[in-house]
Amino acid sequence: MAIDDKTRTELEAAVFRRLVAHLRERTDVQNIDLMNLAGFCRNCLSNWLKDAADEKSVALTKDDSREAVYGMPYETWKATYQSEATPDQQAAFKKSNTGH
Repeated sequence: MAIDDKTRTELEAAVFRRLVAHLRERTDVQNIDLMNLAGFCRNCLSNWLKDAADEKSVALTKDDSREAVYGMPYETWKATYQSEATPDQQAAFKKSNTGH
């Protein structure tokens, strides 16, 4: 099945938007859990978005990219939804050695 570049980009963008929407709804899932299971988290997505913007010389701040992923300012999300990492989560994170 051949998909032209424009359609492929549109499909990839739709998948990204759906992933971000899903993560916004799943505020119960902590970033450390994502890192421990998948090796990336919401912050990674926001960093990748910023990197892509930088590559295209699009003005996007780190705060803007985080807000695009979190759906609100990062500090608001942290204060509202982020819990303290448990010792088990911290140990798994150290063991995974993801470098995040």
